[in-house]
Formats: sequence, structure tokens, C-alpha cells
Amino acid sequence: MKKFIAELMGTFVLVFGGVGSAVLAGDKIGYTGISLAFGLSLLAMVYTIGPISGCHINPAVTFGALLSKKIDIRNATTYFVAQIAGAIFATALVLFIANGTALGYDITLGLGANGYAEHSPGQYSLGASFVAETVLTMFLVLTVLGATDVKAPVGFAGIAIGLVLTLIHLVGIPITNTSVNPARSIGPALFVGGWAIRQLWLFLLAPLVGAALGAAAYGAIRAPSQILTTRAAEEALPSEQLERPKRMSVGSRR
Repeated sequence: MKKFIAELMGTFVLVFGGVGSAVLAGDKIGYTGISLAFGLSLLAMVYTIGPISGCHINPAVTFGALLSKKIDIRNATTYFVAQIAGAIFATALVLFIANGTALGYDITLGLGANGYAEHSPGQYSLGASFVAETVLTMFLVLTVLGATDVKAPVGFAGIAIGLVLTLIHLVGIPITNTSVNPARSIGPALFVGGWAIRQLWLFLLAPLVGAALGAAAYGAIRAPSQILTTRAAEEALPSEQLERPKRMSVGSRR
């Protein structure tokens, strides 16, 4: 249950921070600001809920971790449900806030939904959008798996993962509004309906294909060693965990 709540809350923060920045402040901060909002949201959550659930907050990442044996099917199924629920709740709150102006929010503006062809910001074709989503998701999953490897530098996974998501959005927003995350796509699509629902299949399928490619690439380059779960990789070292109560004790005496 703690992992479920952590993944729900983490996905909520990611979608509210990313989609919320696009819908509520996109005209002021531009693509760069939106990209940073997604990346910083993820970076913050890695250090907040990483030690609890591994901070997947993305069904594609969970699928890649499942293929890499960093998570079992029971936990993966729980994560999928939590992530989708968190994305829906976050999108609902963004829409509620957006409707708080005198004129309300025009849902035809898209609510940050992902799209291709005529619904792509740059009018990119279905084929181009599919390839972009697949490759960009591969980047994300490969980074997550590599940064949480047992041989990776301890304590830096969040920085690598947050930065690669920022990079992914800098490239992908003009193409599809950037998904690389089925839960992030499901949330806005359910409220926009129509074209967003009809095009949703691409943003479910392409990230899963990209996740499989990322897991395969990680498996091909990873040196044989102990498999470390993403949650364990993002925990503080045992010595650091023991040091924290000592610091709190010293502080209370002061």
C-alpha cells in the first residue's frame, strides 16, 4: 500500500507540475520552461519517493524495470493502477484551476494532450511521432535502469533521470507535446475526449515499445552483476541512514 500511494502521489506531482505548467503558464515560460517543469518534478520525486517505490511514476519505466527483473509482476500491476490514477487526479485538478478564470478554460486548446498529424504542435506525421516517442522513451528507460544499476554512482540517479526527462521534452514537445509516459497521456485524453482518445493508442504503444528497447539495450551493455531494484538504488546508504538519527539527536539537545 505504501508503494501504491507513493507511485500515485509521485505521478500526481509529475503530471500536475508538467501538464499544469503547459496549461497554466505555457504562454509565459515556453517549451524550455515546460521541459524544466517535467524534469524538475521527476528529479524531486526520485529523492522523495524513490526509497519507497523506486519512483517509476510512468508505466513505461515500470515495464522496462519488469523486463529487466528489477520489479515483479505483482508490484508492476499495482504501479500501473497507481500511476494512471495519479495522472487522472492531477489532470482534473489542473482543469479545475484553469477554469478559475472569468472566461474559464477552452477544452479545445487540448489540456496538454498528446497528438500527431493535425494535433501535433509542429504537424508531425503519425510515423514521425511514433518513432520519436519510441526513441525518446528508450532514452528515459535506459537512463533509469543505468542510473540505478548496482555499479552506478550512489546518490546521483535523480539528477541523471531528471535531466534526461528535460532533454526528452526539449526534443519532443514540438513533435507530440511529449508523452514517453502512458499515464501522462491518459489523464488529459480522458478530459479532452474526441481526437485525443482516438490518438491515444500511439502514446500507449510507442512508450512500451521504447521501454522494451531500453531494457534490451541495458541488458546488452550491463556487466554481469547483482540486479538492484530501483527502490534499493535510490535509498540512502546504511551508514547514511544511521547517521541521520544521530544528527537529529544532536539538534534536539541544542
